[in-house]
Amino acid sequence: MNAQAPNSIALQGTGLVKRFKTGRTHIEVLKSVDFDCRHGEMTMVMGPSGSGKSTLIASLSGLLKPDQGKVVALGEDLWSQRPGKIDKFRLDHCGFIFQGFNLFGALSALQQVTTILKYKGYSPAEAKDRAAVALTEVGLGNRLDQRPSELSGGEKQRVAIARALAKDPRLLFADEPTSALDGENGQIVIKLLQRAAKEHGAAVICVTHDPRLEAYADRIIHIEDGRILDDRRTREIHAPVSHTELVGA
Repeated sequence: MNAQAPNSIALQGTGLVKRFKTGRTHIEVLKSVDFDCRHGEMTMVMGPSGSGKSTLIASLSGLLKPDQGKVVALGEDLWSQRPGKIDKFRLDHCGFIFQGFNLFGALSALQQVTTILKYKGYSPAEAKDRAAVALTEVGLGNRLDQRPSELSGGEKQRVAIARALAKDPRLLFADEPTSALDGENGQIVIKLLQRAAKEHGAAVICVTHDPRLEAYADRIIHIEDGRILDDRRTREIHAPVSHTELVGA
């Protein structure tokens, strides 16, 4: 478990600008955006397609360097580091969940999770045990040996979540994690992300255009045309979701 104090600032972006060249012109996708998120909370970033929300999460997570601005992640000035150190930061501290699952077709669910843990330096036995625990936590304890072709869409996304959570990340980034799922599986996935914040103490940043997910967020940020239009906290403090509730869902 992370020892980070709940509600402390985990990540802060200031004055973020990102431009992309198209022909002879540049399109400004992020227009001096300020952003922060906290440990133990799930921040939902919402907006229409092309609003800049995926570019924002890429800039915050060390995947895409902004043209201007600063990102301080876990107290480190992220973009002042050399590329190799940024890669190691992501490996050590960040979890990523994408709409396309990004699973290896030839590997079982257990192997999908074990592989990333070996990169972190765990022994084969430790990696296997930790992977099994993570998959059991997301309700896949009886599917450890199944390959992606043998899993449903919801199960594939849960494998991806287990792979991210097994590292015990302090920052968890999810980009449209429910877009390929039906309503029931989407709800299971978003509850798992909520638990990552409440039980693991991660700062969870979830990019989505699905308004059904708003009920699970501690904070909702609306972005459009590269600017933040609205930033509000939800009134309720959501209770942690139990493992029993998830498995039975």
